Amino acid sequence: MKNEMLALILAGGQGTRLGKLTQNIAKPAVQFGGRYRIIDFALSNCANSGIKNVGVITQYQPLILNSHIGNGSSWGLDGIDTGATILQPYSAKEGNRWFLGTSHAIYQNMDYIDSINPKYVLILSGDHIYKMDYDDMLRQHKDKHASLTVAVIDVPLEEASRFGIMNTDANDRIVEFEEKPKHPKSRHASMGIYIFDWQKLKTMLVNAEKNEVDMSDFGKNVIPAYLEHGEPVYTYHFHGYWKDVGTIESLWEANMEYIEVDNALNSRDRSWKIYSKNVIAPPNFISDEATVNDSLVVDGCFVSGEIEHSILSTNVKVEEGAVIKDSFVMSGATVKAGAHVTRAIVGEGATIGENVVIDGSEEVAVVGYNEVVGAPDED
Repeated sequence: MKNEMLALILAGGQGTRLGKLTQNIAKPAVQFGGRYRIIDFALSNCANSGIKNVGVITQYQPLILNSHIGNGSSWGLDGIDTGATILQPYSAKEGNRWFLGTSHAIYQNMDYIDSINPKYVLILSGDHIYKMDYDDMLRQHKDKHASLTVAVIDVPLEEASRFGIMNTDANDRIVEFEEKPKHPKSRHASMGIYIFDWQKLKTMLVNAEKNEVDMSDFGKNVIPAYLEHGEPVYTYHFHGYWKDVGTIESLWEANMEYIEVDNALNSRDRSWKIYSKNVIAPPNFISDEATVNDSLVVDGCFVSGEIEHSILSTNVKVEEGAVIKDSFVMSGATVKAGAHVTRAIVGEGATIGENVVIDGSEEVAVVGYNEVVGAPDED
């Protein structure tokens, strides 16, 4: 694709439905699968699809995300005429440029986009778990002479009312867009992945701003406007694994699915790797007292307890007599002696005190970022 398509990852979301897990970090920076952050999947898809320039648009609590992405070297985006660029709100003589919606974030970064001068822009969400070849999507976009292509995945009809639904004709041309309809007419749910012809999108956004027309959101404003103006708008059907991990339940569920040897994400596929900025840590240590079954244990872990169908991220410590079942424990967390953790997500740097019971049997339990549960150490 060379430089004809620029990717823009919308990574500024607060992720309020993740509760404690996003009090201090943006949702795309939340950890996943033991050694990744959620945004790694969109970035890796870009790298594997041959996209050389990626803009990451941030807003809420961006520090960890900025540090994680750096110059994009972990994804091979640090070469000549390539790069990962962090795009944050800034002050200008016209006033503060805060992002008021998804397409408004694109409008505010037009100078950056024009400096790359792409023919196409690929808009991505930074909070989904999936693998996709964006080159295939671009190829279809060109073949159909589309001005906008929307990636969709078919969902059960009874769940379709939770999504933006694209109704199409026999040629996959979108004839109607419904935002979370009570009575959906199709199962084609938008994945929040779009390919636009840049000059056409730019013209629409500039004219809307000039005429004080609200064009701040892709779903609510831009897509309906394209349809109203008769633009050729098509769907691109995706058939692989895709998970919106915007809730505690879905994040926990996706991690549990990831443990399986033959997981639907096909995580062991060497031809489509998921890259990340990994912390250098010593080998994990499993003591004589430990039992570990059906689990993922990452570098730097010290395990002296019982681990069953769980994920231990980098530098997790599990003391003797502690039991962890059906749980995802993020990096740097400590589970002290005698503690029992069941069906839970334990945030980065958290500490679960001696003999504390965390039971998520009825509803997935959450321990927040650096949270201490139980009595603190006397020293």
